[in-house]
Amino acid sequence: MNLAVMQPYLFPYLGYFQLIYASDLFIVYDDVSYIKQGYINRNSILMDGAAQRFTLPVPGASSNKIICQLKFSEDVRKVIKTISQAYSRSPYYPVVFPMLREILESERRTISDVCLNSFESIFSYLDVDRKFIKSSEIEYDRSLSAQDRLINMCKMHDANGYINTIGGLDLYSKARFSEHRINLMFLKAKLNKYRQNATEFIPGLSIIDVLMNCSPDEVRSLLLDYDLV
Repeated sequence: MNLAVMQPYLFPYLGYFQLIYASDLFIVYDDVSYIKQGYINRNSILMDGAAQRFTLPVPGASSNKIICQLKFSEDVRKVIKTISQAYSRSPYYPVVFPMLREILESERRTISDVCLNSFESIFSYLDVDRKFIKSSEIEYDRSLSAQDRLINMCKMHDANGYINTIGGLDLYSKARFSEHRINLMFLKAKLNKYRQNATEFIPGLSIIDVLMNCSPDEVRSLLLDYDLV
């Protein structure tokens, strides 16, 4: 079984969803410090042929707080309006927009809950079964180093494979994981072109752009397009 762990992001880019797709169990890492000016509460969509940033405020956000202690603002009108204006003419707007709106308007407002709801909803829409849990709801040794915490989580869930994003290549040791009979792999996303309303293709936008422009079959094909090293 392959395990992956990542902080929750609001409608992240395709590579994040490839990481979920590549894993059997995905742990939403929500009991670590909130990162201000990061991608936890923001991303980019396509507006008039150019990348446009959207942000959902997090009242009281601070790097001194852990992610699961914080909530998204209840005022989602601006984000919803921006998404609608950007994609109202996109081919899959009629089915995707109501799903996104329901996620954004969810009564459960913690960052963890909104993001987890989005992951579950999107994979359900794609007819892909994946299992999710929150790190804040499991008992593991939080006193360990970052690397050993991941090893601890793998052992707790009988995972013999751990998949990290390629950004962790210099942070984690394959030899250290191997000592615990865990195969450490790094996912290198391929952000190939798909149908997009732009003069030149813009990679790395929010998953929203992919969902609005591609059929579920096409999205599943894009999710498979990565390398494990």
